[in-house]
Amino acid sequence: MGKLSPSQTREVKALLDAKAEEFNHQDFIATDPIQVVHQFQNPRDIEIIGLLIATIAWGNRKSIITNGNRLVEIMEHSPYSFVKNYKNGAVLNSGFVHRTFNADDLDFFFRSLNNFYKKHNSLEKIFSPNTEFVGAKGRIVNFRSTMLEVEHQTRSEKHLSNPLKNSAAKRINMFLRWMVRQDKQGVDFGIWKSISPSELMLPLDVHTGNVARKLGLLTRKQNDWKALEELMTHLRAFDNEDPVKYDFALFGLGAFDGF
Repeated sequence: MGKLSPSQTREVKALLDAKAEEFNHQDFIATDPIQVVHQFQNPRDIEIIGLLIATIAWGNRKSIITNGNRLVEIMEHSPYSFVKNYKNGAVLNSGFVHRTFNADDLDFFFRSLNNFYKKHNSLEKIFSPNTEFVGAKGRIVNFRSTMLEVEHQTRSEKHLSNPLKNSAAKRINMFLRWMVRQDKQGVDFGIWKSISPSELMLPLDVHTGNVARKLGLLTRKQNDWKALEELMTHLRAFDNEDPVKYDFALFGLGAFDGF
C-alpha cells in the first residue's frame, strides 16, 4: 500500500470529498449508462436491466447507452416480465451485439435469470454471503457460480468476472454500487438492503486507477483485484460507511477534469 504523510492524506481526502459531492449529482446521469436503468421504477426491472447494462459497460459510453436502449426494446420495456416468460433461444435472431457480447451471450443471461427467478424474487439473493470469501468478493463468486448453473457456451463465461482469478470485476462492482449504495443524490438506487454499503468495492477502471496512482492511493500497476484491495484500504479510511462514493470523485477527475 502506498504511504502518504498525514498532511498529504488530509489533502487527498479533502479533494476527493469535494469531487465526490460535485460529481455525485443527478447531472451525472445524463452522460452515464445508468441513465438506461433510470427509465424504470419497479425494483425487479431495475435489477435486471441494471445487470445487463453493467455487463456491457465497456468501451465507448455512447455505444453502451445506445445498445442498452436496444436491450430495453428487446425486452419490450418490461425486463422482469420478459425474463419471467423467456423462452430458450428467443433472442438468438435478434442480431444484438456489443463488442464481444452477442445474442448467444444474451440468450444465456436470459435463461439463467429465468431459472433464478423461478426460485427467488430478487437478484439480491444471488449475491448471498460466501463462507470462504468475505464481503463483496465472496458475493461475486456466488453470483458467478449461480449464473453458470444453466447450460452455456464457454465463451459466455468471460462476461462474468472472476475475482478468484484476480479480476477487479469492475462491471459487477459497478452494478452492486447501483443496487446497494444509499445515495441521497438519486444516482444510485439503493434498493437492496441486505448488503451494507461498507462492503462495496469500487469499480476500478482506467480512469479511477490512473487518478488513484497520481494521488498516491495505489502503487500496483495492474488494475486487478489486488490493486482494488489496496485502493479500498485508503478509501475505507476516508469513509468506512460509504467508501465507493469516491468512485464519482476518481472517475470524474479522470474523465471530466483531465486530472
